Amino acid sequence: MAEYLFVNKTEYRIEKLLGKGKGGYSYLAEHGGKHFVLKQIHHEPCDYYTFGNKIEAEQNDYRRLIEAGITVPKMIDIDIENERIIKEYIEGETVSDLVKKDIPVQKQLEQVRIMEEKAKSAGINIDYFPTNFIMQDGILYYVDYECNPYDEKWDFEHWGIKYWSKTAEFMEYMEKN
Repeated sequence: MAEYLFVNKTEYRIEKLLGKGKGGYSYLAEHGGKHFVLKQIHHEPCDYYTFGNKIEAEQNDYRRLIEAGITVPKMIDIDIENERIIKEYIEGETVSDLVKKDIPVQKQLEQVRIMEEKAKSAGINIDYFPTNFIMQDGILYYVDYECNPYDEKWDFEHWGIKYWSKTAEFMEYMEKN
């Protein structure tokens, strides 16, 4: 039997887990014959990150990313009480999946560097880990909404790029997760 979750009185059928991050679980969900991503915020501890109000942070970060010109899936609905978000579904493989398969990610690298410049100009960093990026119809999407104040040590060239090829750091992370 399928699981159903509501977001502001709209019912979504959960098809599968897409991934788990620091702040929530993302599911492929269906409503009215269309696919969406339903993100359910979780409150599991994270050793390396401190959270405030996660659902408000998602809402505020989404706005900051849009203002910065970062290509993200559209936020369709947000249910503050149940800590759920409905996002546009971006179909495709993550950059991480491509790296694991030894598929070149040159086009994605070109676009993520443009995103990095936009983010830096807006005074923010995004999470450059390659599970957060999907190419659809030639456009790279940052499918997470997380952003933080800009710090050079966490920008793409100083941190994220380590994970965009089969480096020791990438392989170690993939073995753990």
